[in-house]
Amino acid sequence: MKLINFDEKNRTFHLSNGSISYLLGIENEDALSHLYFGKAIKQYHNSRKYPTLDRSFSPNPSESAIFDRGFSLDTLPQEYPSFGHGDFRNPAFQLKQPNGSFITDFKYQNYEIISGKPTLEGLPASYVINQDEAETLIINLVDNLLNMTLKLYYTIYANRDVIARSSQLINNGSEKVTIDKIASASIDFPANDYELISLPGRHIKEREIQREVIQRGIKIFESKRGASSHQSNPFVALVSEKTDEFSGEAFGFSLVYSGNHEFLVEKDQFKQIRLMCGINPYTFSWVLSPNELFQTPEALIVYSANGLNGMSQIYHELLRERVARGKFQYAERPILINNWEATYFDFDAEKIKGIVDQSSELGIELFVLDDGWFGKRDDDISGLGDWYENSSKLKGGLKGIANYVHDKNMQFGLWFEPEMINQDSDLYREYPDYAIQTPNRSMSKGRDQFVLDFTREDVRANITQQMCQILDNVEIDYIKWDMNRHITEAYSLSLGAENQGEFFHRYILGLYEMLEKLTTKYPDILWEGCSGGGGRFDAGFIYYMPQSWTSDNTDAIDRLDIQYGTSLVYPPSTMGAHVSAVPNHQTGRITGLDIRGDVAMGGVFGYELDLRTLTESEKDIVKTQVAFYKQYRQLLQYGQFYRMISPFESNLAAWSFVNKDQTESIAFYFSKTVVAAAPLDIFKFVGLDANKQYLLDDIVYGGDELMNLGVYINPQIHGDYQSRKFVLKAI
Repeated sequence: MKLINFDEKNRTFHLSNGSISYLLGIENEDALSHLYFGKAIKQYHNSRKYPTLDRSFSPNPSESAIFDRGFSLDTLPQEYPSFGHGDFRNPAFQLKQPNGSFITDFKYQNYEIISGKPTLEGLPASYVINQDEAETLIINLVDNLLNMTLKLYYTIYANRDVIARSSQLINNGSEKVTIDKIASASIDFPANDYELISLPGRHIKEREIQREVIQRGIKIFESKRGASSHQSNPFVALVSEKTDEFSGEAFGFSLVYSGNHEFLVEKDQFKQIRLMCGINPYTFSWVLSPNELFQTPEALIVYSANGLNGMSQIYHELLRERVARGKFQYAERPILINNWEATYFDFDAEKIKGIVDQSSELGIELFVLDDGWFGKRDDDISGLGDWYENSSKLKGGLKGIANYVHDKNMQFGLWFEPEMINQDSDLYREYPDYAIQTPNRSMSKGRDQFVLDFTREDVRANITQQMCQILDNVEIDYIKWDMNRHITEAYSLSLGAENQGEFFHRYILGLYEMLEKLTTKYPDILWEGCSGGGGRFDAGFIYYMPQSWTSDNTDAIDRLDIQYGTSLVYPPSTMGAHVSAVPNHQTGRITGLDIRGDVAMGGVFGYELDLRTLTESEKDIVKTQVAFYKQYRQLLQYGQFYRMISPFESNLAAWSFVNKDQTESIAFYFSKTVVAAAPLDIFKFVGLDANKQYLLDDIVYGGDELMNLGVYINPQIHGDYQSRKFVLKAI
């Protein structure tokens, strides 16, 4: 099936896989216009040719032989707009030239269509396994005065409703040019009353779903923190007014990038909407010398005609199957126990072995030793940067603990925070310049630590060598890679004055290079990302680490919101989710083990508490949870996920998992606080086969009956913080 076609007569490109269509055209003055993105059409007959109207004093280009007063870039929906030739909206890129000018004139030159999908050097991106599963359109725009080429990349998959976009700028000229802004993608939508969904948040309250009407003007979602951040996840969606979880149009935009980002939404004078995303241009400036190129991160743009669940399921499959890599991409993830909330820094070998013993008896499969095992590290004010064993704390060392864990038929995991350094550390005393700092300025601390300058190869090499010394001598099955503060005093002693605007992006490129080396060298280790919990939960990290710690907040009721919001883009197989102690260490809330377990089964399941303090009845509950999760692990980690009732909109929450052949489903129903004399709730299932018969609590129901009529939640919920599990099996 040919996925990309060019209409010579009308000068239009049509990308379509039979499910979606993406149309762009070459207009007057060789400008590139956006025509359509949405449900597939068979053939395009120029119905979206933008009318030429003289209005609003909009300027008109005058290079062509026939002057058209009705044609203006100020009103035209465009693909990758510039500034200075009459379009007064925000540009997708901005270049400062040697003469001080910001005016550019990139015009369409030619195109190329290739099978498959090219890789992005040094950057994570979606990929193909077989060249025939996708096609890529490369459009070349040229500024003849600057002798520069702008390449726009569009990849469409044969069986995925996504367009992967990125841009590349090549300097073929003889002088340096400074890039002040360069977006990964930009789309202009025609006038419509779309609404905007984003995922703002904060530490221990990440990825809250925010939905708002788009007013005229500019709305920006961004991070300036050096990471994708707790505060603004690199994702937004445009949706129609009536779009809900199961119906209506949704356009998703996700950036495959872990650093400073910007999503800009602009509604213009005619209610047209421009949406662009990419590296945050704030303090960004990149010096592009002759014969050099700059590659932007990739944007994954999704269309769903089946509501937000439809959009999410497209992202879930894409991120699992064509962004995540390695042996754990599809592997069932082990049930873990992490000692952090059980011991914090206060542990020794005997205490750890006691937790391991109890974990083994309860059927848990992986023990993770968290912060405090290295250097001089009995609190959070010292030791970071010294990745050697604290032998006085762990009698027998890491190897002794690892062997003990393995002898219990469990796996062993270890915590690292490779990007950080404490002032009280051997590394800082020897190399104080390794810490990010601005000359002659004071250095801010966060969690009593500084950030290492990962723009520098020597700094990365030092930390890599220290980590390899551990990994080569201790049998380690899992690593939790943490990052517990954001970047301040951004400056690199290794960069010249004119290159300091490159710092934030070079930091991320350095981090990606290190992650690529380590995950390639140790392919049998399951790597999990973490950044103060969910502060760097993005598609870029999934490329290197198939799962991340979703939030430092382990409170079951708060986790309903956090996991529900996270699932808008990211699949359950990427979300670390643990049962923790009560009163909860973040909120002080007391919830039962049942609801804590049910909520945690919405992600990669584990525990984070002192199992030795549990009563016998609580241990029985844990054994039951562990056995249940093992039985249904494949379904819970890789099944089709549906959000059903939003905790942001009610006192309830619900989600479900359905396997590919619709023979098995598990639905979870949660009630936060009890309501006296409440109406009886009817629970309707989703994603089943209407023609199949399903067994539920020893009663046989039709799939159509369960989805359309539903069942009463019975008996009524009594008490706060309750949950129900419904296991359906086709017969």
